[in-house]
Amino acid sequence: MDYGDIMKVETTGAGKKTSGQDQLSFTGVAASHAMAQTDLSKMNNYKINITKVGEETGLDPAIIAGIISRESRAGNALTDGWGDNGNAWGLMQVDKRYHTLQGAWNSVEHLHQGTKILIGFINEIKKKFPNWTAEQQLKGGIASYNFGTKNVQTLGGMDRGTSGDDYSSDVVARAQWYKTNRVF
Repeated sequence: MDYGDIMKVETTGAGKKTSGQDQLSFTGVAASHAMAQTDLSKMNNYKINITKVGEETGLDPAIIAGIISRESRAGNALTDGWGDNGNAWGLMQVDKRYHTLQGAWNSVEHLHQGTKILIGFINEIKKKFPNWTAEQQLKGGIASYNFGTKNVQTLGGMDRGTSGDDYSSDVVARAQWYKTNRVF
């Protein structure tokens, strides 16, 4: 399945609210890259599983890593596997209010579930916006992972209403850092 090339997705990176989580004095792609790099040592603990799930689902493992970095800071932001006030589970923060949780918080089963949810959103965006490029559809699917397909309305306003108003741009920039630095 073609989900587009993460390296061709346009991105502005992290906004002020997101970059402020790491007390960064800068925003944008550089901030996203800095946060991805901060998460690298923990991310390396899951590299084999992320790569396996990427190969099995056809989704670039760097994208999975970008989601994990944003959602859970590679596990650093979790308490006993939980985040979002006890509503979201695991590295990819699958919401228990909408999904039946699968696997341990850092397991292949969990990564499969989160990745399949993301792929479902990408496919919904493909149907909703068939004239968008594969890269634009990929970015729309990433935004949907945060706030649902119905909220993706335009290319220019894709992140309006997502966490920090920068979700897909930040995830894309983090994924690009993992890809550029040959982590995945």
